[in-house]
Amino acid sequence: MKLIIQIPCYNEEKTLPITLRDLPKRIDGVDEIEILVIDDGSTDKTSLVARELGVHHIVRLTQNQGLARAFKVGLDACLRLGADVIINTDGDNQYRGADIAKLVRPILEGEADIVVGARPIKDISHFSPLKKALQKAGSYMVSRLAGIEMPDVTSGFRAFSRDAALRLNVISSFTYTIETIIQAGKKNIPITWVPIRTNAPLRPSRLFRGIPDYLRRAVPSMLRIYGIYEPLKTFLILGLLLFIAGSAIGVRFLYFYFTGRGGGHIQSLILAAVLVLMGFQTGVMGLVADLIGANRRLIEDLLYYLRRGDTARRRIGGEG
Repeated sequence: MKLIIQIPCYNEEKTLPITLRDLPKRIDGVDEIEILVIDDGSTDKTSLVARELGVHHIVRLTQNQGLARAFKVGLDACLRLGADVIINTDGDNQYRGADIAKLVRPILEGEADIVVGARPIKDISHFSPLKKALQKAGSYMVSRLAGIEMPDVTSGFRAFSRDAALRLNVISSFTYTIETIIQAGKKNIPITWVPIRTNAPLRPSRLFRGIPDYLRRAVPSMLRIYGIYEPLKTFLILGLLLFIAGSAIGVRFLYFYFTGRGGGHIQSLILAAVLVLMGFQTGVMGLVADLIGANRRLIEDLLYYLRRGDTARRRIGGEG
């Protein structure tokens, strides 16, 4: 059983040594533990520090491409290196390395293929009350969209089985955390969570500049991802809202018309007709999108089998 701990990094030369020291050297049920650092176009000495500290594998991107891209590059690299289980953690030592054993356990015991480390949000002192409330609301919303219960959807401390990593396709350019949970729910990938601990912050977050910036980027990304995997439901809901609005305005016009006061409300009739037509067209778009979604599922299945075969060949070649 080979475990690879991947660490996406961007300018982490100061925090990476602390993170690496905290990682476990052995875990019951795991034969090999290796570390992979994904240097996401750092302008400091992150790669040099990783090399000097004996990191087994380093993937360096020539320019900063964002956390989601670095995460996906890391997954692909871990699969090529023959990982049976992949751990993702941050380079700023936010998560306790000792809790990696807790993340791995449900996968080793066959209970899940993805395990998310749920932080004790209410007990984290450097989270403001607003951030805690938004974390709770966001986790509830994503859980409803994905059809699973997940108390901390933005935690980046996660474990993936080899099969789960092969089936995930990260599309978002902002963050992978929400997308992978929605994908797991829609693809019926067994997923669970375990409580984990956090360390005191070593630096402020670089993923977003503040809560308004995070909401501006995360909410559209979340809705877009849900729309990809539930296009018919998404478009039908939008179409129904437009149709109901148009029908309500139309009923209002008819009321004025039959009571002899419809002469000055012709604009309402036009608006009602436009909204009803838009609602109908949006519903038809949902049907078309659902048909396209069927093709997407076939392509994802094909990609899964191609990736599984390719990584298996690389694994055999490496062992030979």
